[in-house]
Amino acid sequence: MVETLLLATVLTVDFLKDVGPVRPEIHSSGFGPTICSQTAQDLADVKSMGFKYARTHDWALINPNQRVCDYFHIFPLMHLDVGDPKNYNFGPTDYLLKRTREEAGLDVFFRLGTSIEHSGLKVHFNTTVPDDFDKIAEIFAATVRHYNCGWANGYEWGIKYWEIWNEPEGIQNMWTPPGGITEEEYKPNSAKRAECRAQFVKFYVTVLKRLKSEFGDTIKVGGPALCSFTTVWLNDILSACRDAGVAPDFISWHGYRRDPMQYSREAALGRKLCDSYGFTKCELILNEWHYFGENYDWGEMQRCSDPAVKARIWEGPDSHNGIRSACFALAALANMERSEMTQAYFYGCRHTGAWGFKDELQRKYKVFYALKLFGDIVKGYSTICASESEGSITLFPVKGENGRKALLVVDYGGASRNISVAVKGVAPDAGATCALLDHHHDLAPCKVSFKNGKLNLVKPDFHSAAFFVRFSK
Repeated sequence: MVETLLLATVLTVDFLKDVGPVRPEIHSSGFGPTICSQTAQDLADVKSMGFKYARTHDWALINPNQRVCDYFHIFPLMHLDVGDPKNYNFGPTDYLLKRTREEAGLDVFFRLGTSIEHSGLKVHFNTTVPDDFDKIAEIFAATVRHYNCGWANGYEWGIKYWEIWNEPEGIQNMWTPPGGITEEEYKPNSAKRAECRAQFVKFYVTVLKRLKSEFGDTIKVGGPALCSFTTVWLNDILSACRDAGVAPDFISWHGYRRDPMQYSREAALGRKLCDSYGFTKCELILNEWHYFGENYDWGEMQRCSDPAVKARIWEGPDSHNGIRSACFALAALANMERSEMTQAYFYGCRHTGAWGFKDELQRKYKVFYALKLFGDIVKGYSTICASESEGSITLFPVKGENGRKALLVVDYGGASRNISVAVKGVAPDAGATCALLDHHHDLAPCKVSFKNGKLNLVKPDFHSAAFFVRFSK
C-alpha cells in the first residue's frame, strides 16, 4: 500500500525553450495600504508580496469612517455643480493613493463607482442605480482630471486604468433599483434582472464615451468587473459599444474558484468574444480572484457562529487561506502568466480577516507565503521557459539575468508524495537548492536531489505543497 502511494509522477521542463516574458501585471492586489490602524510591519508585508497594481474597490470598507474612492464620497452633494472644484472632497483619497504609490510602491487601478453594500434586498444607500447617468459621467471625468491633469489642486500621476463600476449583476447589492427588489425579482433570469442589465449597458456606454472623449488614449477605460465570466452581460456590453462606435480598452470579471486552470480558460473565451466584435486590442482583466473550497459556502463563511463550522472553514490544510488555498494561488498565477489574461488581482490582501493575509492575532496565512514567493519570482526572473505538467502538478520554469534558472513546482491536491521532473538546459553537475511551502513549513529550506538532469522532490505529507528550486548553473 505504501509503495502505491509513493509512486512518482514524471514531468519535464526545458530551459532551452522560451515561452514568453514574466508579466508583473498578473500579480496584482485587490487592496493596498490603509489610512489608519496600520503598522510599519503591515506596510512591509504588503510590499514584500511584490504586487504591481492595487485596485481601489471596497477601499471605503477597509478604511472605516474615511471618505475614500467611492464617487459619493468624492462628490457628496449631488445637487451641486460638477464643474466647480469646491464641490469635491478629494483629500482622503489623495492621501490614500499617495501612500499606495509612494510607500507601498504600487500602481493604482481606479474603480469608478461604489463599494459593495451588503444590506439586504430592500435597504440601500449608495449602490442604487443613479438618477442622472450624464452627471455621474462628469464626476468620473473630474476624478480622472484631478489625478492625471492637476485639476482642483490635483496631480499628474498618469493613472492608466479606470474601471466603470463593479459587479452590476448584483442587483441586490451593487446596481440596485430604487426601492430595492423582491425575492421573485432576485431570482435568475427575472424580468427585473434584464431591465437592470439594459440600464447598466446604457450607463457603461455613456461613461465610456465621456471619458474617451476628453482623455483619449492617455487612459484605459473598461469594466464592468462582473461577478463572473457572464457572456450574456459581456455580449450586451460589447454589442452596445460597437453600435455606439466606442471601444472598451478592457473587460473585467471576477472568479472565486477551486480549479486553478479555470481563469486561463475564461481568458481564452474572453479573447475570442472581444475579437468577434472587432475589439482585438481589448485587454482581459480578472480583478477579483481567490480560492473557494469545497467544504464551505458563502453563507457559512460570512455569517456562521458555529465553532465547528468555523474550524472547518479557517483551520487545517484545506481551509480558506491554508496550504491548499496557497497552492491554488501559485498554480493559478503560473497558468495565468501563460494565458491570454492581461492582468489579475488577488482578493484581497487587506491586513486581517477572511480576505486578508493574516488573522486577527497577526498570524500569517499560508497564502501570504505563496504570494510573497510569486512576488519574488516576478521580481527576480524575466522569462518563462517550456514545461509539460499533468494532473495535480503545475510547473513554472523561469530564468533571469546571468543565466539564473529556477523552477516552481506546485502540487495542488495530489495523492503522491514523490515528484520527479526531467530538466533540460541545466548543467548536469549543477547544484540545486529548494524552499518548501507546505502545511508545516513556510518557504523553509528542504532537501532536493538533482542528478543527471533528473530532479526528485518529496512532499512531507499527502497534502498540497509547493517547491521553489534554484539551480546554480
